[in-house]
Amino acid sequence: MKELLEERFNDVYRKFKLHFYMETFARFQDREASLTTVESFAMEAIAALGSPTVHEFATFMRISSSNAAYKIGSLIKKGYVEKVQSESDGREYHLRPTQKYIDYYNVSASYVHEVIERIEQRFSPEDLAKLEEMLRVMSEELMPEVPASA
Repeated sequence: MKELLEERFNDVYRKFKLHFYMETFARFQDREASLTTVESFAMEAIAALGSPTVHEFATFMRISSSNAAYKIGSLIKKGYVEKVQSESDGREYHLRPTQKYIDYYNVSASYVHEVIERIEQRFSPEDLAKLEEMLRVMSEELMPEVPASA
């Protein structure tokens, strides 16, 4: 059973990734300032971390602050992220995805929404409640290596 469950989980994860890649290439192949693969990963991390500082981003990604600053500079230049000065500490800046990135990211988010609607049509309220519980436990308890999203 364990192998089958792992296979099913990987299959669903793979399909979400493939859909994202398919839509991203279709929409952004002609754009001059499209994101590289590494920049896409960096932006996903910034968005998931919820406005991290450059240092927090570098620490999470396990890269040097100078390497992080270089990557962030490129993302700022392309218009996908902006630095916002902290209200509590004027020396500190937080990274915030721009609307341009949000539009880019919505390629993935809209597909998740579409699949959830299909799940709601296909399964009973009891099954949906159990699925929600399982996903919550996975996120909150079984994946301690990854910080909670913002």
